[in-house]
Amino acid sequence: MSALPRWVGLPVGAVVAVGALTGVQVANGGGTYEPLRPADACVERPVTSRADGIDGLTERLVLLGLADAACQLGASREALTLELAQTGGRTNAEVDAVRQGLLSAVRQMKAEGSLPPASDLVDEALATADLNGLLKRVILALPDSVVDSALKTDDVLVRAIDDLDLRALLSDPDDQRRLEQQVEVAVTQAVKDSLVARLRGLP
Repeated sequence: MSALPRWVGLPVGAVVAVGALTGVQVANGGGTYEPLRPADACVERPVTSRADGIDGLTERLVLLGLADAACQLGASREALTLELAQTGGRTNAEVDAVRQGLLSAVRQMKAEGSLPPASDLVDEALATADLNGLLKRVILALPDSVVDSALKTDDVLVRAIDDLDLRALLSDPDDQRRLEQQVEVAVTQAVKDSLVARLRGLP
């Protein structure tokens, strides 16, 4: 009787290997399967930014704000951004939660001391501001202490958030990631506008 081809034994070997692996998993508590659950938005998680300056500030602000909004609505941040990324109008509850979430993020960042002084943001805000060259030079010549005593970063952020048309901003995003990007861009521009508006009155 001729020997069986070597490949015939391969499926048997695979079954034995899988059985052995399954036995090890069960012995170590791996006998049940539970899908990964989204992180609880109400549990504070460290949020860091990959950018610097106003972009980094607003990126962190938006991530914290959306997490707070999701907590208010009883959802995960991922579920909320997925919901907001759907086409169609937003509910009053969603719009209010996002605004209150952003304002809450400002308070959190102030409390933990992570807000930069206003003087750190002046150069970037003025770079694209529609101001005449002389006024820009006068503002840039102001000592940091003068700028920081007259302008508080949290106040600038709150004014920017209050001025945002969130309903329009959230009305028709392209996708989930694009939603966060759109909000970040809008908040960044609002912060710059708010800062420039306050700077006009300093000289």
